Amino acid sequence: MLLTITYTGENASDLGYLLFKNPNRPQTFELNHGKAYVFYPEISAERTTAALLLDINPIDLARGKEGATSGGLFEYVNDRPYVSSSFMSTAISRVYGTAMTGRADAHQALSDSPLELSATITMMPCRGEQGKLNSVFEPLGYDVKYETFVSDENFPQWGESKYVNLTISGKVRLRDLLKHIYVLIPVFDRHKHYWVGADEVDKLLRIGEDWLPNHPERTYITGRYLNRRKSLVSIAFERLTETDTTSSDILSETEEKEAVKNLNTQRLNSVIATLKNCGAKKIIDLGCGEGRLIKQLVKDRQFTQITGVDVSHVALKRANERLKLERASESMLERVNLFQGSLTYKDARFNGFDAACVIEVIEHLDIPRLVAFERMLFEFAKPPVVVLTTPNREYNTNYANLHEDDVRHSDHRFEWTRAEFQNWANKTADKFGYKVKFSDIGEASEIHGAPTQMGVFTLCV
Repeated sequence: MLLTITYTGENASDLGYLLFKNPNRPQTFELNHGKAYVFYPEISAERTTAALLLDINPIDLARGKEGATSGGLFEYVNDRPYVSSSFMSTAISRVYGTAMTGRADAHQALSDSPLELSATITMMPCRGEQGKLNSVFEPLGYDVKYETFVSDENFPQWGESKYVNLTISGKVRLRDLLKHIYVLIPVFDRHKHYWVGADEVDKLLRIGEDWLPNHPERTYITGRYLNRRKSLVSIAFERLTETDTTSSDILSETEEKEAVKNLNTQRLNSVIATLKNCGAKKIIDLGCGEGRLIKQLVKDRQFTQITGVDVSHVALKRANERLKLERASESMLERVNLFQGSLTYKDARFNGFDAACVIEVIEHLDIPRLVAFERMLFEFAKPPVVVLTTPNREYNTNYANLHEDDVRHSDHRFEWTRAEFQNWANKTADKFGYKVKFSDIGEASEIHGAPTQMGVFTLCV
């Protein structure tokens, strides 16, 4: 991952004094997750560029050193060592910490002056959010340019890459440029390598005190920087409104989160009602996550055998804790079973159930893997009933914090319109001998439908 900062102007080589890094001597810094290198690819009196290059050790990440992101395959196959993610923000603080304070000793006047600066962030995560780059950086006084790519030139149908090369340019103080980048890289990085706790609120408000309270995208910036943790976001908003009483955006954010919470409840209730109506007793929850559906199923004695499957051992650990299986009775342990497995491979353990639930899971699969998923579920496991839910992309326009082409979760590979979902479901049902009925979950819009769409597949006999 690479960050370059260029100063164009009189005595441009003085950039080295402001950064406290000698242009004539490359430097290396040890980080907990790898190394950072500072060097100057160009030095002249008119134009000087400083480069910060990070070399992240993927083996260290997988083995649980600082920066590890536990979660099944993601531990070993991920983009963390190669893109400008939250690791870059950590390196900026470590390497350019003095420059961020604005202290420049004999060159203090230069540090206090706006300079013609530009910064290029290479391979910055930005899935479907290019428009946000403009709305976030432009109010801070930058011209914004970014270079996009296709995911794979050999498979253009996969669409655009979720990474961009971002360049911002403007007449700003160096300390402000560094602070802006430090905060805003984690805003666009949805897989932060560090725990977001209460100290991150203090850090955000301290570093953003000069610009965040009046920023038109402060709601988006604050929510994303704090990983949308409701308690932390509320604390941050409360402190922000001490200096700015405009709260309409905050209200809409709160209302939207409450709507999402209610939707989750409605979704689970709809699935359980469907299972009860079809008389199913033995249930398998494919992609069970942290066990929210299973926790509700165990309350109903109709369901005599409940199995949860997920690819992530971390999710299964949390499901185990949610269900309190460590302290459960023998009868509970006989009734509930959790195991790790993939939804794209044939597995004999998936067989023999009355109904399979696939709740908000299919959109996490890569499109090329859908065929394998279809065969695993409808051809090999072949349960009499399949209950499947997925987001309705058309409804996203009703969410204040989602823009055109945004998806609801960073790990969603796609989201279908109602027509796209029904087309896929009908073709799949016909192919494997099922019939399918559709219904909506959540408060429906006359134009855009409901937020969640559900298909119930029934095996033809």
